[in-house]
Amino acid sequence: MKELTDQAAAAAFRRLVAHLQHRHDAENIDLMGLAGFCRNCLADWVMEANGNFTKDEARELIHGMPAAEWKARYQSEATPEKLQLMQESIAKNAASH
Repeated sequence: MKELTDQAAAAAFRRLVAHLQHRHDAENIDLMGLAGFCRNCLADWVMEANGNFTKDEARELIHGMPAAEWKARYQSEATPEKLQLMQESIAKNAASH
């Protein structure tokens, strides 16, 4: 099996971030319910991988603006159904580690 180079991984990561910054309609709760991660998770992973970022800095990097501003502009109220899907998805994450 071929290995993913750091250069290819970095390019794919940048493309993912640009895509998420463009697709404001894909809310974090929906991403969590479907895939078990969201913009905030991605920011946390950046922060963990690079100790030079604070949580707020990493989230601004991923959101393309301060996280509080993104939340005010694009985040709607989470429905009980979306919260349930998120909880089920998070449980799947825990089972895979």
